[in-house]
Amino acid sequence: MIIIGIDPGTIRMGYAVIKTHPSIKTEVLKLGILDLKNIREQAEKLKVIYEEIQSLIRHFNPDTMAIEAPFYGKNVQSMLKLGRAQGIAMAAAFVHKVPVTEYAPKQIKLSITGNGNASKEQVFKMLQNLLTFPFQDKYLDATDALATALCHYFHFKNYTSNEVILSKKKYTSSKNSWKNFIDKNPHRKI
Repeated sequence: MIIIGIDPGTIRMGYAVIKTHPSIKTEVLKLGILDLKNIREQAEKLKVIYEEIQSLIRHFNPDTMAIEAPFYGKNVQSMLKLGRAQGIAMAAAFVHKVPVTEYAPKQIKLSITGNGNASKEQVFKMLQNLLTFPFQDKYLDATDALATALCHYFHFKNYTSNEVILSKKKYTSSKNSWKNFIDKNPHRKI
């Protein structure tokens, strides 16, 4: 599975593309930053984001996109700009019929480090331990995107593993059947 991870921003936007397979170590195909600080107009920044995401999608043909959700801060203008960057990245994916999953920053950090309040440096160090990639300090701002992509893989892997486990179990006994549960709890029907 090929996953594109996005850390949206209108000054710097991180992106990462990974290739995963259950029996092979995850491979980092591309990691980088879209530097937008020298573009003055907001609309032009959004146009560049859209074009760059489209280019990544065309080149790598990802199966899915994982994107970091904007966190709620005190500065409403920053939230609005972040939301626009996120929306335009999602729109680029939707045009190519690439499904998008959103993850909260704490959820990403928790899945990578085991600590939802981990620092950017802690996430960077854990990614270095988990992946074989020639990491350099210049990638520090792109690691949020890489962590987002890897978080999505961990969630997908866990979900599919649970599906296999559940499909192998027999839930037909009267003790465990859904029908029995509904019969005993008619008020719980939706």
